[in-house]
Amino acid sequence: MTSLLIRGGTVVNADHAFVADVLTQDGKIVAVGSQLTAPSGATTIDAGGQYVMPGGIDPHTHMQLPFMGTVTMDDFFSGTAAALAGGTTSIIDFVIPNPQQPLMEAYQTWRGWAEKSASDYGFHVAITWWDESVKRDMGRLVQQEGVNSFKHFMAYKNAIMCDDETLVNSFQRALELGAMPTVHAENGELVYLLQSEVAARGIRGPEGHPLSRPPSVEGEAANRAIAIAEVLNVPIYVVHVSCMEAADAIARARARGQRVYGEVLAGHLVVDDSVYRHPDFATAAAHVMSPPFRAKGHQEALWRGLQAGHLHTTATDHCTFCAAQKAVGKEDFAKIPNGTGGVEERLAVLWDAGVNSGRLTPSEFVAITSANTAKLFNIYPQKGCVAVGADADLVVWDPSGSKTLSAKTQHSKGDFNIFEGRCVTGIPSHTISQGELVYVQGDLRARAGAGRYIKRPAFGANFSAAKRRADALAPSPVQR
Repeated sequence: MTSLLIRGGTVVNADHAFVADVLTQDGKIVAVGSQLTAPSGATTIDAGGQYVMPGGIDPHTHMQLPFMGTVTMDDFFSGTAAALAGGTTSIIDFVIPNPQQPLMEAYQTWRGWAEKSASDYGFHVAITWWDESVKRDMGRLVQQEGVNSFKHFMAYKNAIMCDDETLVNSFQRALELGAMPTVHAENGELVYLLQSEVAARGIRGPEGHPLSRPPSVEGEAANRAIAIAEVLNVPIYVVHVSCMEAADAIARARARGQRVYGEVLAGHLVVDDSVYRHPDFATAAAHVMSPPFRAKGHQEALWRGLQAGHLHTTATDHCTFCAAQKAVGKEDFAKIPNGTGGVEERLAVLWDAGVNSGRLTPSEFVAITSANTAKLFNIYPQKGCVAVGADADLVVWDPSGSKTLSAKTQHSKGDFNIFEGRCVTGIPSHTISQGELVYVQGDLRARAGAGRYIKRPAFGANFSAAKRRADALAPSPVQR
């Protein structure tokens, strides 16, 4: 029996904080209280002066992703190991089928790649095309495989972009199944047009990337996806909200009572679009991701969205490409592989920029880094809280500890860090995954294959509502 006692820390959940000991056994939290007694042979951690919080859940990563003619540097082991070093104990990655590829075939491929994961993991599955087989496979994924969310790329024309017909069909099927549609909100037709127009003006370097994907392109797509979801009465989750236009669209919909949820990347909260004008191509190209980093004014809108509860989760879109891979787009910014890292740095950046600045309380930090994701994707309270019966996925957080973020010290295989040189105060001293110490004051003990696939049940209430709605809309039987 593996036992671990965390003594004397301040336990922080999304709803309250209190001083308590935490005892784990065989991967579960078995007691939370005062002056707990450690079983014989238990490991004890002195957490005095520190916080004990649920391990982070990153709802948006891309490990080992084949994309734009190459494959990301981080596989499921190196990427999840880096996550553990930063206090994140679970990820939700993406299965992205090629157009016309069966969903189940792609899903099994990704499951195979993920067997080396060091942390727990799950999957969103992207809908990149539509026919009856896709509809059938969505049912299998929800009912047999524990997938309760489906991704829709509204960008990347001539590759994985969804048209409106696919969005409607998939959203409706998700509602029937009790699953959550998620969207990458950028108008792919406009991006395609603007990429050509920007290049025609002789702008071919990374500075052209944000010009081809202005905030209005994201705002339009967010509004369109939200409108489709409203008509179909299905909840919707908008990934990597980067600008005030998209954040405002979510806030307006929520004010009407619509179930719309927003995700923000740590990078979009602290990095601005000046990076694309850096004179060094490699540095500028390293920041190319979609949606791009925005002008500083958008950052304040995103922080206010988190504070107001219109935006709910924080992620990284961890998708690492090295300088040589980015150099493919040396003469054409549209060919630079889109992606940056951050799975290791997310919690520290958010604590430093959010809690230390007074924008967030420690409990609000827990909400946006773990609890809300667990609730939205139906794995709460197994994940996302420090409570008896929950998984022993924990981070002991040293609010006075500090470090300087750098590619030289990161555990990711990427060769660049978008937070390079940023000194943060507030870092993990210990990370616990399944009751095991996997990171101890700088010593990373990640093991390939230790992570588990976590099934996420469908939302039964959504299914019932969908059935009632379908029954109500069905034509009456013909009387004979």
